[in-house]
Amino acid sequence: MAITHRGPDDSGTWVDGAAGIALAHRRLSIIDLSPTGHQPMISRCGRYVLTFNGEIYNYRDLRRDLEAGGAAFRGTSDTEVLVEAIAAWGLEKTLDSANGMFAFAAWDRKERLLYLARDRFGEKPLYFGEVAGHLLFASELKALWQHSSWQGQIDRASLAVLLRHGYIPSPHSIFSNVRKLYPGSFARITTSAGRFAVHEQRYWSPEPIPRDLQGQTGSLTGQAAVDAVAEALEQAIGRQMVADVPVGAFLSGGIDSSLVVALMQRSSSRPVRTFSIGFAEAAFDESHYARAIANHLGTQHTEMIVTPEDARAVIPSLPVIYDEPFADSSQIPTLLVSRLARRDVTVSLSGDGGDELFGGYTHYRDALSKWQQAQRTPAALRSLASQLLRATPLPWLNALSWPARALGPFRGKSHIPDRLKDRYQIMGATSFPEFYRASISAWTDTAQAVPGSIEAETVHFHGRAWPRSDEMGHMMYMDACQYLPDDILVKVDRAAMAVSLETRVPLLDRHVAETSFRIPIETHLHDGRGKWVLRQILERHVPKEMFTRPKQGFMIPVNEWLCGPLKPWADGLLDPVRLRDQGFFEAATVRRRWEQHVRGSTNWTAQLWPILMFQQWLEANGQKLGTISQAA
Repeated sequence: MAITHRGPDDSGTWVDGAAGIALAHRRLSIIDLSPTGHQPMISRCGRYVLTFNGEIYNYRDLRRDLEAGGAAFRGTSDTEVLVEAIAAWGLEKTLDSANGMFAFAAWDRKERLLYLARDRFGEKPLYFGEVAGHLLFASELKALWQHSSWQGQIDRASLAVLLRHGYIPSPHSIFSNVRKLYPGSFARITTSAGRFAVHEQRYWSPEPIPRDLQGQTGSLTGQAAVDAVAEALEQAIGRQMVADVPVGAFLSGGIDSSLVVALMQRSSSRPVRTFSIGFAEAAFDESHYARAIANHLGTQHTEMIVTPEDARAVIPSLPVIYDEPFADSSQIPTLLVSRLARRDVTVSLSGDGGDELFGGYTHYRDALSKWQQAQRTPAALRSLASQLLRATPLPWLNALSWPARALGPFRGKSHIPDRLKDRYQIMGATSFPEFYRASISAWTDTAQAVPGSIEAETVHFHGRAWPRSDEMGHMMYMDACQYLPDDILVKVDRAAMAVSLETRVPLLDRHVAETSFRIPIETHLHDGRGKWVLRQILERHVPKEMFTRPKQGFMIPVNEWLCGPLKPWADGLLDPVRLRDQGFFEAATVRRRWEQHVRGSTNWTAQLWPILMFQQWLEANGQKLGTISQAA
């Protein structure tokens, strides 16, 4: 019942007591609404049992191939195609052939082993971990909490990385005994002498295809790149519009969502259902852009203008929806637009993925500019300054900066010592990967707030490099590996599934992505703005003056709310006595920044919101989780 929202239409269980395995499923019926789509599903040969969340978009093609090999089918679902493919071809060939979004568990009754698998970009979630001698797995953490022996130990290393990024990257979770399966991976799990052996393997990663792009072999440039992406995207949208329930799309009026909707409308004989929300606060309202695009394309458009009260009312439900702490505040409007769409459709396409695959984020250009500025100062001097800042205690920085804060240009700016402490990693960066990691971090020195923590390792931690050496490629690769699956796709999946809405992301179709990897960075940045290829395609359907404007994103005024209507809520969660008693955060550091924020000395929203989301999560879920303790 804990994840009924992910599948309100049907449920099922399959148990083999002798083997010690039980599978359960909640179904949101999208393709083949009949009982032949019921799960868990057993292959015709009886060897494999499958519980599957997601969609296989090329299931019709796979079915034809299986039928050519002699397979027979009872129904028309993509679930049946998936389990029969595993039975006929094995897991690895099936994963290589499947184009879709998915997380699934497949039990091999003959070999008595369990497979867990996740789609290429991690659109669908999969948690697993050992609890009291049992291996548990599920789409959401709250399903694991239902086990009678559940115990959850907060992982301080993951808490630290939450403060850095605002989310907890794979393979980590907020609990030390639970992990996420990496995107593009599968796990093979066996038992021996009562112990679990888990072997994880990557079957796909977002690397260039082919790998020797520096030599430009097989690369796509200019109009050839535009045509190739347009063709791949049209085919992807055609596959993703297939459903036995109503389908629509989110429309913000930006490049990515407008392009998805334009191609949907081109292939549809009826007006496409589109949905957007706007804000009563004019500075954050972009609904008129979406409305103009919808009118131009002729969609059946629905919009809702929300008040600040509407948006703030969502906050208490966030710890239940995002069942580990998650601090991207655009989760609030994402939930609101998902609720709006679910009134009329069961499936909604979105424009996510365009920035990571086609170089669209404004912070890419900002990071490159700041790195170039930093390099004007000799590296040895930057390193020395960084070491001095790190070594100087905060009270000394307070004393040293007192004249400037009392009399000089920084008069009244009590936050200056804290800002200096925050900048030492950026200042001392010796490589661009190190600089980029620091520049996108809310807390650059997480030990200031989570005392005694050793931060969880991530792809950024190692500076895992894009196979090319250029800085732009590195940022796009890092974001495709981590920010996209662990922030953007988490935000959309949990918000939509909370209201039983399936979201699909055409720009992350395998063939669209692999086409984008063949495009040199110079083409993505053809006119210095990023996403040149996508803008060229969109111009074929929408006048460019309708979408040429600065990127804003799904923003809400959290800064102003924390100083106004949310102040009592935040003040209670950040009470220093409470923080000291809980023992997770350094109370003095957090409280000092909170007071600086409330006074208007500086904007610490990026640093405070992850802490507030953890505190709200702990307050909302603490009693449900059984035993919760701090990890050693």
